[in-house]
Amino acid sequence: MNVAIIDYNAGNIYSVTYALKRLGIHPLVTADKEALQTADKVIFPGVGEAKTTMEYLQSHKLDKLIVDLKQPLLGICLGLQLMCRHSEEGNVDCLGIFDAPVVRIQPERHEDKVPHIGWNTLTELKSPLYKGIQENEFVFFVHSYYVPVNAHTIATTNYIQDFSSSLHKDNFYATQFHPEKSGQIGETILRNFLDILK
Repeated sequence: MNVAIIDYNAGNIYSVTYALKRLGIHPLVTADKEALQTADKVIFPGVGEAKTTMEYLQSHKLDKLIVDLKQPLLGICLGLQLMCRHSEEGNVDCLGIFDAPVVRIQPERHEDKVPHIGWNTLTELKSPLYKGIQENEFVFFVHSYYVPVNAHTIATTNYIQDFSSSLHKDNFYATQFHPEKSGQIGETILRNFLDILK
């Protein structure tokens, strides 16, 4: 299987690469238009800041390329947020694949920490991405911004309030958590993504 990881200086590209190699996949890390368009699957990882990352995508013409891809694409963490309409992080318009905002986590009590770092559970699972996964399994999060629950939500997590831990529309899938850092559950999610047909 030909799997491409979008190369745009994201911080977690190598951990995603290693996770895929454990599944027997040797992905191509690339920003080449033709390589991304012809891949069987595309992964859009992300660790960073929304505004500067969007500026990078736009300057390299990756923004329009991503939106126009037809094969299954999986966005991870910042990748999920950049696939939404607008982010409060840098007050920037994003790719608009998901018609939903990205807003900052607001602590309500002294013990509420931002960013939300660590293991938390998945509920309300609604997609082939979660085949074989039970409600309340734990996955690993690191984020200060979140997407409210909306029509595209296929998994929910609670931290201070419920938020979208996963989204899906057409060929586009996304996780706020890091499957590549989520042990066996994350490995199953990545395998399920690889098994999704066009």
